[in-house]
Amino acid sequence: MKRFTRLFLELDASTGTLDKVDALKRYFREAPPEDAAWALAVLSGNKLMRAINSRRLRQWASEESGLPPWLISECYGVVGDLSETLALVLPKPQADASDEPLHRVVTQRLLPLEHMSESQQRASVTDSWRQFNRDQRFLFHKLLSATFRVGVSAKLVSRALAEVAEIDPAVMAHRLMGAWRPTADNYRALLASENDADRRNQPYPFYLASPIAEAPDGGPAGLGDADGWAFEWKWDGIRAQLIRRDGEVFIWSRGEELVTHTFPEIAAAAGQLGRDVVLDGEVLAWEDGRPLPFSLLQRRLNRKRVEMSLFPEAPIAMVVYDLLEWEGRDVRGEAIEQRWAMLEEATAGETLLIPSERVSVSNWDEAQSLVAGARDRGVEGLMVKRLGSAYGVGRKRGDWWKWKVDPLSVDAVMVQAQTGSGKRAGLFTDYTFGVWDNGELVPVAKAYSGLTHEEIEQVDRWVRNNTVQRHGPVRAVRPELVFELHFEAIAASKRHKSGIAVRFPRMARWRRDKPIQEADTLESMKAMLARYGR
Repeated sequence: MKRFTRLFLELDASTGTLDKVDALKRYFREAPPEDAAWALAVLSGNKLMRAINSRRLRQWASEESGLPPWLISECYGVVGDLSETLALVLPKPQADASDEPLHRVVTQRLLPLEHMSESQQRASVTDSWRQFNRDQRFLFHKLLSATFRVGVSAKLVSRALAEVAEIDPAVMAHRLMGAWRPTADNYRALLASENDADRRNQPYPFYLASPIAEAPDGGPAGLGDADGWAFEWKWDGIRAQLIRRDGEVFIWSRGEELVTHTFPEIAAAAGQLGRDVVLDGEVLAWEDGRPLPFSLLQRRLNRKRVEMSLFPEAPIAMVVYDLLEWEGRDVRGEAIEQRWAMLEEATAGETLLIPSERVSVSNWDEAQSLVAGARDRGVEGLMVKRLGSAYGVGRKRGDWWKWKVDPLSVDAVMVQAQTGSGKRAGLFTDYTFGVWDNGELVPVAKAYSGLTHEEIEQVDRWVRNNTVQRHGPVRAVRPELVFELHFEAIAASKRHKSGIAVRFPRMARWRRDKPIQEADTLESMKAMLARYGR
């Protein structure tokens, strides 16, 4: 635990990529395999099951420290991170900090909590508090509450591990995909120069497109003539990889979640294919050759089983735009035109596995016009792919680009504010915005990104001086500040008072020039919903 805590603090304090990679390499070279396996799991974004809620932790910390609950809540408001707050308020351990191995902390202290009674949970957690020092408690709370985050990406972790193993980073990325389990044997297999583990359900790393930067004349910057590129619609669904090997079918989301059970119709269609393949594409709510609103697809997600009643209500298909494996052969290095030909052959006659339509474009002006009208087609814009290109790993710039339609926007009034967490602790950074409806401001969106640090500090001071009501951590503020909000999509919603939900809202700019009377109305947003609703 001491070694992993030291790594966690080092990564948290470092801002340089090379420094982070060096710290990771030192850890993986020194740590026992059973510890390194669990470190790799949590650093790659896998979270432990949250067995204890924050209310119980606060209560136990209050009783252990002798501090009243209200004081702990006030401390949390200042610190902004509950894990850190609890680590700070708890009494110092009576003896030196334990050097219990990380794998034992996870398997003997954390994982068993899910199956304990409340009194057993408390006894286990307070025993851990007494064994660990302040830094170890902080990390323990992060793991316990499933809020572990540190400033490294899964790609950076994979890169460091590849350097330790002295293998190609793409090979390591592939080994880490899918149902990898944190055991000492699996960790040793990751580091082996040749890995003979069963890979029948193993996906490939996804290739990600980079956003196009527009040149002053409106076309894309630095891509040359349009005739060197292929164009496809950019679909708005769930990115997925479909694997058919030895007659078995697996569907993986881009988040490395096995979702075969979520889309049984697609799995059944893949089972009827005449050969084994690995396909990359987008699962969409789909009917009569067109995508349906994303909100329909959402009804399928995060369910342990999909009820038959949802099939006609939310029909789906997989629009497939690449083929990565053909009858056991990795074809990612072949030219995209060859992969397309194999894709067409593999999916011929299928109605739920649909090859993505290649769009005829002769110049960049024509492409820009298609992007501008994308929403009317139910798509997000265009994908631009270099002819002759291979299928890469991660966000490798150069061959795949995404040209998205301009976001939807409204001018809205801030009506509530809440403090952030982590580095934003103590600052009001999370805001709720409303638009006018019959003289009343109705909330339509929450946003916390888009402002500069200087603007955040200015808004924070304003919120403190203009609070009219408090509701726990939330402050209602005097309606005065107007912001331009951007979002990707708009949909009808029964869960919101406004009847509207927006997707990925963020603040584009602070409209200091606009009085609140000129903010948008719910009526105008409903008109937007009627035209662009998804």
